[in-house]
Amino acid sequence: MADLHYEKQAGGIVAGIDEVGRGPWAGPVVAAAVIIDPDKLPDELANVIDDSKKLSAKNREAVAAQLPFCAEIGIGAATPAEIGQLNILGATFRAMERAVCALPTAPQFALVDGNRMPSLPCPARTIVKGDSISLSIAAASIVAKVTRDRIMTKLSLRYPGYGWETNSGYGTPQHSKALEEIGVTPHHRKSFAPIIKILSLD
Repeated sequence: MADLHYEKQAGGIVAGIDEVGRGPWAGPVVAAAVIIDPDKLPDELANVIDDSKKLSAKNREAVAAQLPFCAEIGIGAATPAEIGQLNILGATFRAMERAVCALPTAPQFALVDGNRMPSLPCPARTIVKGDSISLSIAAASIVAKVTRDRIMTKLSLRYPGYGWETNSGYGTPQHSKALEEIGVTPHHRKSFAPIIKILSLD
């Protein structure tokens, strides 16, 4: 269960950082940075914050709506074009760096989900499966997921047929079929193999 052990160990103002959207064929990669105020964090909220993948969409939305009352939040993204320029790892780091810079307060330390470190303006450490054990990282995973899902739902209204409102740009059969029948949009990741394949057929 996620708690504030690593945040307390680091001391000071600590931001948890996580991203979502490395695997989809379309849309941005989105990262969030969250600084939790332990004095304002209700126990009932702390008890439900977890890795975003373990929560239902409804519960993620509920947690995301409550977090601004007990945490500072920064959000960053990298576009499909940047993913093509930097590769997906580089673009993920860019999104994380932007999320930290978007925080209202500069953190003194950062906890980053995973085992690779972006270039940050403060000391930091990586934590494998951090979104399951650090409340700040788990909160960041929820914010990033909710934000990206909203982006993809809005894009689905402009580009219907790909199912982005339900698949968030991942490579589902509906998405694959739409690529063959409708084609590639400006929001597809042209450096990803399935998109390269479709473009090569044109």
